Amino acid sequence: MKTISLFALCFVFCISYSLFAQNDDSVIDKKPFVIGESLEIYSEILDENRVLNVYLPNGYDPNIGQEYPVIYLLDGSVDEDFIHIAGLVQFGSFPWIELIPETIVVGIGNVDRRRDFTYPTTIEIDKKDFPTAGASETFIEFIEKELQPLIQEQYQTNGEESIIGQSLGGLLATEILFKKPDLFDNYIIASPSLWWDDQSLLSWEPTKYKAEKSIYIAVGKEGEIMERDANSLFSKLKEESGENTTLYFEFFEEQSHGDVLHLAVYDSFEKLFRKNEEE
Repeated sequence: MKTISLFALCFVFCISYSLFAQNDDSVIDKKPFVIGESLEIYSEILDENRVLNVYLPNGYDPNIGQEYPVIYLLDGSVDEDFIHIAGLVQFGSFPWIELIPETIVVGIGNVDRRRDFTYPTTIEIDKKDFPTAGASETFIEFIEKELQPLIQEQYQTNGEESIIGQSLGGLLATEILFKKPDLFDNYIIASPSLWWDDQSLLSWEPTKYKAEKSIYIAVGKEGEIMERDANSLFSKLKEESGENTTLYFEFFEEQSHGDVLHLAVYDSFEKLFRKNEEE
């Protein structure tokens, strides 16, 4: 009985090995699957190297002359939000979907998001928990004076620019909207951490602008403070914005702070870009 069992085991092993060997032989070639480019740049303003992950539309060719809008994604490292947001853009731009025009996505890789996405605070607990915080003004200068000109120089862009920010990234996107609104045409702000510095940003007076702006704000089931502050931001912008502003708000009751971004971005594409195409 033991001999038969051993023979059976050897037979199974040989068959399995043969199948695996056939599978190995069937692989003709392997090569990287590329959806864009990764750039490492030196920023004089930040005095450090930064990584940019760039998704390029299918068929992108700088020699053809076709120009594309650009989405700037905060928290855009490969192990953060870059891949799934680039996937949404690719899916949304399929000709049988037509949710969003073919678009370049620039994911800004993080070095210290607590430093880059927050303005100075007077709250001691914030200072203790975020000891490097308070350099958002420098980071905004980097976006305006180095990043945007670099992307415009390196790629075929058409001048339409959007920003996506969630959590502390949403705080930064809101600060840009209030201070330098003309840096972007479209603002997609998810779960903004407006609790920072005891909600002081909500008391700021937003800078006026003349150009057309589309602003999308979203929040999930994230607790009283996060939900209240997102609603307060929407109400403030609704009260102070003029006819040149298209404003949206969405509450995702089934989503939390951790998973709201994906659905919020898809919903924002439907509202911001499909609407523009229909017009």
